[in-house]
Amino acid sequence: IYVETDGTHANGVFSYGEGTTVNISDSVIETSGNCSGGLMTTGGGTMNASNLVVHTSGKSSAAIRSDRGGGTVKVTGGTYDTTGVGSPAIYSTADITVADAELTTTASQGVVVEGKNSVTLENVALTASNTEKNSGKSPWYQAVMLYQSMSGDADEGAAVFTMRGGSITNLNGDIFFVNNTHAIINLTAADIVNDDPEGVLLRAAAAGWGREGENGGHVELYTAAQTLDGDLLADALSTLNLHLWDGSVLTGAVNPDDEGEVYVELTDGAKWVLTGDSYIKSLSCEADSIDLNGYTLTVDGEIFTGEQ
Repeated sequence: IYVETDGTHANGVFSYGEGTTVNISDSVIETSGNCSGGLMTTGGGTMNASNLVVHTSGKSSAAIRSDRGGGTVKVTGGTYDTTGVGSPAIYSTADITVADAELTTTASQGVVVEGKNSVTLENVALTASNTEKNSGKSPWYQAVMLYQSMSGDADEGAAVFTMRGGSITNLNGDIFFVNNTHAIINLTAADIVNDDPEGVLLRAAAAGWGREGENGGHVELYTAAQTLDGDLLADALSTLNLHLWDGSVLTGAVNPDDEGEVYVELTDGAKWVLTGDSYIKSLSCEADSIDLNGYTLTVDGEIFTGEQ
């Protein structure tokens, strides 16, 4: 099947409403208008897709997209790419799972999760180049964004991003950005590379969404058998609970600006190698789990010496 649209709000394949299920496989979908996703699911519908080639070029036209009312989306295999501004490969106000696929963006985030919804990637290769902004609400670029816009499109609650295997290659900005929501990030044995030397691994911070003074990001990051490189930042309105498990290794600074409230836990052979002075509120680990690497780790106002 070949599906092509060129109008505005002209999604390629659309599943709407509870009890509605769309199954599509071995097909090509191309959309060129603005607000025209490749796969759209909303109102509680279900979408099952396999081995698709999806390309969108308009603004606000995610390759895999959902809207108010959400639903369930399962995608297996295929390639999904976007070239428009504000057009991530996945925009989720639903529960979306993608396995064994390739996702590519050239102007937008790779994945966006809004509100109490989720994205799960299993053995997915994601390449993101967020080079243009769809609004002026955030000064930062990122590969994966978890936030709450307060537009009413997504219920308030935890935004969840889970990645098992596969890879993220980020070409501009930060890897993860969390704003105005509680977010849970689960990473297991994924290859995560930031090709932007100015970008950070994770940024939890206030931006233009939500009520000023209350719109930081609140993150729980869980890793297993995961290698992480880069700094993790939390501004004064934000919190971070970092759980490094099962041989995970972090090389980077955590809360180097001493602004947010951060808890760090290392278990089962996990390691943390500092690349800058770090400031955290609480720490749970074996003393030899941390390599200070010539830097200072301050825990609740006290200098960590590695002798506790």
